[in-house]
Amino acid sequence: MFGGRLYRNVAKDFIRGLNFCIPFFDRIAYVQSLKEVAIEIPDQSAITSDNVVLHLNGVLFLKVKDPYLASYGVAEADFAITQLAQTTMRSEIGKITLDNVFKEREALNHQIVRVLGKAAEPWGIECLRYEIRDIQLPQKIKEAMQMQVEAERRKRAAILESEGQRESAINRAEGMKRSQVLASEGERIQITNKATGEAEAVRRLAESRAEAVRLVAAAIEEKGRSLLWGGAPQNGSKLSSHA
Repeated sequence: MFGGRLYRNVAKDFIRGLNFCIPFFDRIAYVQSLKEVAIEIPDQSAITSDNVVLHLNGVLFLKVKDPYLASYGVAEADFAITQLAQTTMRSEIGKITLDNVFKEREALNHQIVRVLGKAAEPWGIECLRYEIRDIQLPQKIKEAMQMQVEAERRKRAAILESEGQRESAINRAEGMKRSQVLASEGERIQITNKATGEAEAVRRLAESRAEAVRLVAAAIEEKGRSLLWGGAPQNGSKLSSHA
């Protein structure tokens, strides 16, 4: 709160607490709030570096740091800071392309706050943050962006479809390969089992034949022995009778 003595160019800073004014001589010239306030930045046009005209508006959050400078350093501080915000936003928008306006929106807000803070420092005002609230594009730009989005969607759909077909072909090839491997594995096992069975049959046949030969040989040997021992006593008796 600031008071000015009537008919004098003297400014007095009322401090917190009890203050006195002399009637008819002292008056309250300015009242400054030290709270954070939000100022709406009206719609304005700006041209990007790729020559696209945009219409933007925003909200500026600021705080009075020095009430004396805010009162006597500038006339109509709100109007001055609004005009400064508009010119700063136009200047910063002109440095970037349309795509970067959307991609670097947060960085753009910080840059505007930095420039505003430096310019408003002599006025005793601190710029806390700036937010671009709305961005309006020309109708032709909107249509072009919509066509670009649709083309990108069709491209993604085609890519997804081709990837699906590729995955399907790979799966079919893997299935055929797996079935062939299983078929060859089954055939190999079948051949192995058949060969094992045939070998076992040959072995058993050989064993049975060997056993038959052994039995025949044993029978012949037994018969020969019986013939040999059966004819020996008769020959001895004949020899004794001749004697």
